[in-house]
This record gives sequence, C-alpha cells and structure tokens, in this order.
Amino acid sequence: MRLLKLIQGDIRFQFKYGFYFIYALFCVLYILLLHVMPEEWRGVVGNILIYSDPAALGLFFIGAIMLFERSERVLNALVVSPVTVHEYMLSKIISLEVISILVSLFLGVFAKSENLVLMITSVILTSAIFTLLGLMIATKVNSLNQNLMITSALEIFCFVPPISILFYPLDFLYWYPLNHSMLLLSNTSTMPVVSILLLVLTIVMLYVVAYKMVTRMWKNVGGIKL
Repeated sequence: MRLLKLIQGDIRFQFKYGFYFIYALFCVLYILLLHVMPEEWRGVVGNILIYSDPAALGLFFIGAIMLFERSERVLNALVVSPVTVHEYMLSKIISLEVISILVSLFLGVFAKSENLVLMITSVILTSAIFTLLGLMIATKVNSLNQNLMITSALEIFCFVPPISILFYPLDFLYWYPLNHSMLLLSNTSTMPVVSILLLVLTIVMLYVVAYKMVTRMWKNVGGIKL
C-alpha cells in the first residue's frame, strides 16, 4: 500500500510538471516524422526513437527529479518516514515506466512493430536499466549541469552500440547487454529468452549497486549523517 501511494505521488508530480504533456507532444512529433518517411524505413527509425527516448527517459529526468526533491527537502521528510529505500527506488522506476510504455505503444503501433509483446518487454527492462543508471548518477551530483555532463557522456555507451547493431550485427556486439534491448525491440533476437534473462541480470546487478548508493545518500541528507 505504501509503495502504491509513492507511485501515485510520483505520477502526480510528473503530471503536474508537464512530463505527460511533453511526451504527448513528442509522440505527435515522432508520429509525424515517421509518417513522412518511406514505409520501409519506419520500422528501423521507430525502433531507434523508442529506444533513445521513451525507453531512456529515466536517464534524462531522474537526476532532475532527485535534485528537485533535495532542494524542496522532500528527501529529508522521506528519510525520517517509514518509507524504505527499496520503496523509493521502485516507485521511481515504475512511475517512469508508465510514460515509457504509453509512448512506446503509440510509436510501435504506428511503426507497425512486428512483435508488440517483445517490444514492450524490451521497453520495460530497458527503462528500468536507464532509471537505475540515472539514480546512481543522481546520488553523486549537486547540480543540474553536473548531471547533464555525466549523462551526456554516458549516452555514448548507452546509445551507439545498440543503434550500431541494427546496421552492423557483428558477433562481438552481442556481448553488450543493452544491445539485446534493441534486438528485442526490433524482433531480431535469435534467442529472445536469453536476451530477456541477460537484461534481467543487468537490472539485478545495477539495482544492488544503486541501492547501496541511494542508501548512502539517504544517510547523508541535509549535509549531516543520519
């Protein structure tokens, strides 16, 4: 029940500060972009758009959200409440995935995705990975500029290999976990169960690291060690 309340609060926050409006606008723009493209390109471009924006929005926005919570003393209230670090992290992951799934569904349907189930599975797993990465970065930055600098550098490693595998399916690229996100999105994974398991394993490892980092941040909220 407490987790549900946290998720509802996060969704209300995202709605209040225009996340849903922004992504509704992006969705319209992306659909218009796909509409003017040759039909044979729509699938590939649609996959790239889904992967690089709605699926990755946690990486872009979680830092700003947490910096806002710190500045407004929201974290100060949370650390002395019954809310646990697990609940806090899960609330952020799940609430951002709602937007990711909704936008991806619209784009996937318009781009005529070959397998919507695999596409949404990929979005759910990829969104969790990016949000966890964003959480880890957010625990180490003190300003929006710092957050933007680090996430911009990280985008090279998060975006270039998965997009490259669409055009150059080289064997060594299959060792990189995020490439399997794109393989699932594009329905080109020869072993989708293995791809899913690899992404789940990545989430588990990132979650363990992110949990330790967020816990450490909570213990030092407000400049004092709790």
